[in-house]
Amino acid sequence: MAKKDSTPPADESQSTAQDQAPAADDKPTDAADAAAATDAVDATDAVDAPDATDAVDAPDSADADDPKTSTPAKAPKKTSKPRRKPKVAAKAEAAPPAKDKADKPAVAPGPSGAPPDGHWWWGTGRRKRAVARVRIRPGDGKFVINKRPYESYFTEERDRNDLMNVLNKTNTAGSLDVHVNLHGGGYMGQAGAIVLGLARALRKYDESLEPILRSNGLLSRDPRKVERKKYGQPGARKRFQFSKR
Repeated sequence: MAKKDSTPPADESQSTAQDQAPAADDKPTDAADAAAATDAVDATDAVDAPDATDAVDAPDSADADDPKTSTPAKAPKKTSKPRRKPKVAAKAEAAPPAKDKADKPAVAPGPSGAPPDGHWWWGTGRRKRAVARVRIRPGDGKFVINKRPYESYFTEERDRNDLMNVLNKTNTAGSLDVHVNLHGGGYMGQAGAIVLGLARALRKYDESLEPILRSNGLLSRDPRKVERKKYGQPGARKRFQFSKR
C-alpha cells in the first residue's frame, strides 16, 4: 500500500517539471525577441533620420534648380474668357473706312451745278401787290422786264439804281442775262419785288453769294403794305369831320 501511494506523486512532480520547462525556455526567447526588436527600431531610426531630413530638403532644392517644376510666389490667374473690348473700339472697327476727300469733287466757284430746267435759275419776289418772277443765266448782261429794257421800263433813277445795286454787290453785272415777268402793284413795289426775286435767283446760281446778299438785306422781304380802308371812315385812319352843331 505504501508503494502505490508513493508513485503518483513522483509522476506529478515529473509532469509539473516538464510543464515548467517550456515556460522557462519561453522566457529567454521572448526576452531575446524584445531585445532584437528594440535594436531594429533603433537602427531604423538611426538610418531614417537623415533620410527624412533629406526627403524634406530634396524637393526644395530640386524645385529651385528646375525651372519647369519651380512655381513663382504669386502667379497670375488665367481666365478662360477673353477680355471684352470697349464699345467705342468695336464701333470704330465696324465702321467702314472713310473715303478720302480727294475722291469727292471740289465745289468750284460760280454756278452750283446745272439749273433745274437745263437753262435758267429762278427766283420769285413780292412787294406790296407786285409779283416778279426772275430768271437768270450766264450771258452778255441783258436786263429785260416784260420784254422791255429796264432803262425804258423804269423812268425813275431810284428804281434803276436799286436793280443794279444787286448785281454790283455780287460782281455779276455784265456777266448774266436777267429776264423778268412782272405784274401787279406800282413802280416802287415792282422794283422791290424784282430786287428780292433777283437776289433769290443769285443765291441758287452760286451759294457762296448768300453771305453778301444777306448782309446787305437783299434776301429779306419788306412786309409793309398799304393799310386797308375801314368802314365808317374815308380811309385807313382818316375820320370825317365832327360837328357838334
